[in-house]
Amino acid sequence: MSATLIDGKARAAALRADVARGVAAFVAVHGRAPGLTVVLVGDDPASAVYVASKGKACREAGMISGEHKLPASTSETELLALVAQLNADPTVDGILVQMPLPRHIDSDRVIAAIDPAKDVDGLHPINTGLLVSGREGLVPCTPSGCMLLIKEAVGNIAGAEALVIGRSILVGKPMAALLTNASATVTIAHSRTRDLAAHVARADIVVAAVGIPFMVKGSWIKPGACVIDVGINRIALPDGKSRLVGDVDFESAVTRAGWITPVPGGVGPMTIACLLDNTLKAAHARASA
Repeated sequence: MSATLIDGKARAAALRADVARGVAAFVAVHGRAPGLTVVLVGDDPASAVYVASKGKACREAGMISGEHKLPASTSETELLALVAQLNADPTVDGILVQMPLPRHIDSDRVIAAIDPAKDVDGLHPINTGLLVSGREGLVPCTPSGCMLLIKEAVGNIAGAEALVIGRSILVGKPMAALLTNASATVTIAHSRTRDLAAHVARADIVVAAVGIPFMVKGSWIKPGACVIDVGINRIALPDGKSRLVGDVDFESAVTRAGWITPVPGGVGPMTIACLLDNTLKAAHARASA
């Protein structure tokens, strides 16, 4: 048996094409394009690359891409003032403050300062509350992408045993809420869970988002399960080079799972596609308000 590979690149491309068509329709009705502004504080190389790719994807979809690059010495007060300015800007539909922030800035305070209607990262406490209560709101992008991949692979997941490994506010907790809202029976595990193998063995759906390379062994996987690997870990190779791997031991898991995402090329491309989708949704909600 060999699992069906879930092609995140192809699914993301299809979603981005849908968003581009939606943007064109929005422009035709409202006479302006949706606008997404990203704020980057500091010079973290990985964050800079990610922000650049977001801007490129935004422009390709026909949206207005804004960017504020601030030095690492920026104070929390200065950052909050910029957020307030963007909240009040009618041309900005989505605000994303790139994480992580420098240590002297309280990220929770910054997230809470973003207008929930423009919080395209879906991290504001109001959007978190809407998600947990099963109501309409802006949902974190990576879990949204995971749900699209799961539903496309499995179809109806009502009643399925789902295991989420990881409890972050970015992925683990919202992922568990989305699965619960879809009527799955959900367990949240993490790096301190006792007998993780037993939890994995009974799961029809496994979402691994803990940030530990190869933590989930292939022998643990229930035959035919859907495995979504959110982990992106860079490991060193004997020849001095490095490569990206997930939280799941792909080579052994692919022989037992029914569906599985590769790393890279699985969940990653879905995150930016869902960010664009969130921005379009935010623009529509603001236009109709």
